[in-house]
Amino acid sequence: MGPLTDKALFRGKIGGYLLRVTAKKETNQSVRILGLDFGDKRIGVAVSDELGLTAQGVSTIIRKNNKQVIDDLKQVINRYGVDRILVGYPLRLDGSEGIQCEKVSHFARYLETAFGLTVVKWDETLSSKAAEEILSEAAVPWQKRRMIVDKLAATIILQDYLDHLSRKKN
Repeated sequence: MGPLTDKALFRGKIGGYLLRVTAKKETNQSVRILGLDFGDKRIGVAVSDELGLTAQGVSTIIRKNNKQVIDDLKQVINRYGVDRILVGYPLRLDGSEGIQCEKVSHFARYLETAFGLTVVKWDETLSSKAAEEILSEAAVPWQKRRMIVDKLAATIILQDYLDHLSRKKN
């Protein structure tokens, strides 16, 4: 593809409209990764810091339709200069793929087409349960948990991936 400029690039076509994603300048900095906890009703969103050491929760997207999800993700991608997407992959406890895995795989392909970015599927086993436990221990009222749990699960998934990359480097 060659060096990126700070001009906007067009990177994909979904549902009959062209998506505009702003490219970031090529630098020696580490990449920023977008972490997603995909669900039928909500998608938790987290991003890595510029050094790829920590994950921060950003938001929870309430799913209305695919165009709205893509538009919301496009804003996050442009705001943080994301160049890779990580999607939680819900393997069963025995390591086999369940029904939700096919939905996540379809969503991952959709994201690759929409944004032209690398999409990595990462085992998210028990991340939502861990997020629920953290919120319960912090005495967060159940009404607020619904909007926080997916963002926290995305953060847990992304942090696990970042820790894996860090161990791999050392």
